Amino acid sequence: MEISFKGKRILVTGAGQGIGRGIAVELWRAGANIVALSRTRSHLEALQSEYPSIDIVDVDIANWDTTRAIVDSLGPFDALVNNAAIAICEPFLTCTPVDFDRTFDVNVKAVLNISQVVAKKMIENKIHGTIVNISSQASKAALQDHAIYSASKAALDALTRAMALELGPHGIRVNAVNPTVIMTAMAKVGWSDEKKSSEMLSKIPLRRFGEVQEVVNAVVFLLGERSSMITGVELPVDGGFLAT
Repeated sequence: MEISFKGKRILVTGAGQGIGRGIAVELWRAGANIVALSRTRSHLEALQSEYPSIDIVDVDIANWDTTRAIVDSLGPFDALVNNAAIAICEPFLTCTPVDFDRTFDVNVKAVLNISQVVAKKMIENKIHGTIVNISSQASKAALQDHAIYSASKAALDALTRAMALELGPHGIRVNAVNPTVIMTAMAKVGWSDEKKSSEMLSKIPLRRFGEVQEVVNAVVFLLGERSSMITGVELPVDGGFLAT
């Protein structure tokens, strides 16, 4: 039986490319009314040129007040996917306050901000909605040069659990998906170095990186009714990386 989201309004952040784009398109194909949010207008316009019925919104989610006003103006949603994130990778000893603040502004504070607005409207409209946060295996395991990024994703996992606890009584489910390296166009460039990739692959029992569709499948499952009793979990999509 195919999963249907017909008539559901779903907001997807970071939807201009990569995983977010894949999620937006898959949900659109399943009948959802998609609002795709991203910082980069050109990426959104490219998405809309292929899928004209997808609504697009460009905003830098690091800006709390502007983002809050824009998301509030969009009306109620049945579901939210917090996918937008940045990764500033540098050694622990050279991490800077600027990079720390920028990373947490996008990867944590923006999720709190957007989710507050969306969840409040769900409650006001008695919508038993779903929220999925895109986290990372880096929240669970130490990775070289990922100190700030890992900390931000660990914070996102904690936020996910707190949201699930407090929103559950309103019928709102909140979960996270924690992928390994996923072969987006950007990742294919970043992980093209054989030495770098072989070290990571040796830690993954399935001996391969993930594909965008494999993350999309997990998100669709957590948004749908087949996961109706699942909330507050962090679902690894990592080929067994966290099992080792």
